[in-house]
Amino acid sequence: MRLDDVLAGYVPGARGRDGLALAVLLAEQAHARLTVATVQPPARSTPGPARAEESAWRAYLREQADATLAQARELVGELGGGPGGGGAEFVAHTHRGSGRGLVELARGRGADVVVIGSASGSGRGRISVGSTADQLLHSSSVPVLLAPRGYGDQPPAAFDRLTVAYRRGPGCDAAVKDAAGTAAALGVPLRLVTLVISSGRRARIEEEMLVRLRDQAAADLHAAARGRQPSGRPAGRAVEVEVLEGRNVAQALGTTSWLPGEMIICASSDTGPLRRVFLGDTSMKIVRASTCPVMILTREP
Repeated sequence: MRLDDVLAGYVPGARGRDGLALAVLLAEQAHARLTVATVQPPARSTPGPARAEESAWRAYLREQADATLAQARELVGELGGGPGGGGAEFVAHTHRGSGRGLVELARGRGADVVVIGSASGSGRGRISVGSTADQLLHSSSVPVLLAPRGYGDQPPAAFDRLTVAYRRGPGCDAAVKDAAGTAAALGVPLRLVTLVISSGRRARIEEEMLVRLRDQAAADLHAAARGRQPSGRPAGRAVEVEVLEGRNVAQALGTTSWLPGEMIICASSDTGPLRRVFLGDTSMKIVRASTCPVMILTREP
């Protein structure tokens, strides 16, 4: 996975600030180009006398796009991206759907990742998937990175660690390989975790099965870690591995520590189309339960 070009989808308000803060941090630490985009709806072509109204509507959309990008430029400067937006590029794109518009723009500009903030339905520090994220998470040809609500209020100074939600399989093995390269590019350690979901009260046979499941998960993690040491890593820095157990995904994630500059990486579902992001059930639960940014990778052959 490359991190040469970061595309941030921006809308006015807290959601836009959260995504922009994450995009600025990623672009700076990866020494990548940053493009900030706003997606505007198209103006309908209307024949006859209504053309005057159409012209006014087009002018209004242009004014809105210009104001939105001016606000984004100011925020990038505040977030450390340099005065006046530094070297970032600011563009307006037209599409009926904001998520599909970002997919189209990412493909056309050769972006390596799309970054957006959480929808307003989530609590502070959590991620809610709205219509824009839903479109991205089921059709993007590049990885999608989601910022929790409130991330832009006190963003970390840098990324501290990447954590891969791992389960044995070709798709996740490819994700670990991509994550190892990303960790090396960002200069941070890599951690692999496997979630083991168990009921509260268990019979003896269930306990024996759970023990075998834990052992298998630990073996899978260590095998993946041995094969995916990030190139260029500092001497002595090994890939960390953890088995997280709980009655549900949220409880399992709560059994370990999360650094201020943590990022979770999930693989796309094996049932999704190749070279596209396609969010599976477990990954969706991780997104909703996470208290740190989550990146969903595309499904690789």
